[in-house]
Amino acid sequence: MTGGRGAPELLDRMVGDSLGWLERAHAHFRLPPNVTTDADPNLTLKPLGELAELTQLIRTSHPRADVRKQADGLFAFAWEETRDGELFAELIRGEPRATYPVELYGVFAQAGLRSAAVEELLPATTRLRGWQVAREDHTRTLGVLNAERRIGLRPHAAFDSVLELTGLGSMPEPWTLDLKAAYGVTHDVFHLTDWGRARDRLSGELAEYLRLWLPAWLDTWLEEQLWDLVGELLAVTACLPEAPFDRAAWQRLADAQAADGSVPETGGPPPGPGDGAEAFTACYHSTLVTAFAGTLARIASDEATADGGAVAAVAATP
Repeated sequence: MTGGRGAPELLDRMVGDSLGWLERAHAHFRLPPNVTTDADPNLTLKPLGELAELTQLIRTSHPRADVRKQADGLFAFAWEETRDGELFAELIRGEPRATYPVELYGVFAQAGLRSAAVEELLPATTRLRGWQVAREDHTRTLGVLNAERRIGLRPHAAFDSVLELTGLGSMPEPWTLDLKAAYGVTHDVFHLTDWGRARDRLSGELAEYLRLWLPAWLDTWLEEQLWDLVGELLAVTACLPEAPFDRAAWQRLADAQAADGSVPETGGPPPGPGDGAEAFTACYHSTLVTAFAGTLARIASDEATADGGAVAAVAATP
């Protein structure tokens, strides 16, 4: 893995092309009219929540105004689909022990979009013993705790104690990292750093562990052409202090991006022509991740350039 200041033109093109595809595919993110607690959130709310989570970061952080505008439109669309938050109140009333409505609402609350009905329900709902029950998926618990922090609720558990139980916190032997564990580690980093906004929360020990082993993990999943995971690992790389830039890995991901801006999850055969729903399912998450990772890498590139200029100015001072 190399250092350096990245490749801003390549990153900007990849982010812009990804957002362009997502704009054209936005109808596939629409919620069905009968979204209730009986619906599978993985097929309805999850894609919309992921759109909101990642475009929220891009719309507030990308250096280019045109890219921020693209992301802002997608984020506004996601909020409209929730009927300005009314949907979350319905979900909480219908399934008070569920955490996913609170996790999704936290994305919008962080952006200042709040619902009075949801805010009235949250203090009581999040204090329920059933809501606070310990979960086997500690990574998911980190996501719940991050949502509580975003909304301004009192956390139901100690973040650092839960982090110690995750795949990242236990720093497993790197050769034991299978596909599921790899996704767990990337999401541990995202929840810990609030999706790249608070990279200073990553301890020196964890940062060094990641810096040491990310190149090997990237090589593995590049060889497997698992572009979705490659994008997440590149996003994690951009969260490291003095974020290294793996030009070869970014070029491989760029080569996998189609002319229409979509990025397939894997290197397998693409969906047949005319099957828009199948193409969306096969591409939407990896395309979102590419835009997100490219934004984080672009931010790190600008920071490296600024730091290099400051060092040069100091060195030139007589």
